Amino acid sequence: MNVEAMFEQFPILKSDDLVLKKIEDHHLDEVFEIYNNDKVFEYCGIIPKHNKDTVKKMIGHFERDYHKKSRVKWGIFANPESDRLLGIIEAFDFNQKVNMVTIGYFLAESHWGKGVATEAVNILLKFLFMYMNINRIQAEVMPLNENSKRVLLKNGFIKEGTLRQATLWAGKGVVDLEIYSILREDYVN
Repeated sequence: MNVEAMFEQFPILKSDDLVLKKIEDHHLDEVFEIYNNDKVFEYCGIIPKHNKDTVKKMIGHFERDYHKKSRVKWGIFANPESDRLLGIIEAFDFNQKVNMVTIGYFLAESHWGKGVATEAVNILLKFLFMYMNINRIQAEVMPLNENSKRVLLKNGFIKEGTLRQATLWAGKGVVDLEIYSILREDYVN
């Protein structure tokens, strides 16, 4: 795992249509729009935030987590260089012993069903496999979250199974999770 590729300088990742870049304080209104929508987090272990000051502090936490090398949250923006936030994608739980990372993502509701999440995951996979030299990327999905499962399957992930009553998710209690993964060898081939 090439940790320096991630944490030496905040990575900006691009495709023809999207750019993944750092979320800044001036994105507060758009971040709040995402976190203030209960529908966005219906199938996530994240509690919606209905207070703008709380969301402002969270943006600071994104920076703190990056500097602690524990989690990276990118804003998903339209390319070329639009500053309108479409969603957030993240990499966390870096496990250097087995060369693995977990990813997650969520979009503003107005951008659902447009292929944004699928493309953002594709951009992140390329970076994690080709530049960070990760071997395994996984995602945890609540069984009812069909849209998220489709995003992963379109990107070559394989459903490994269901962990029954396996984790405590904020606001949800103890939940089942489906585990999806993709290995470097799957991606390269």
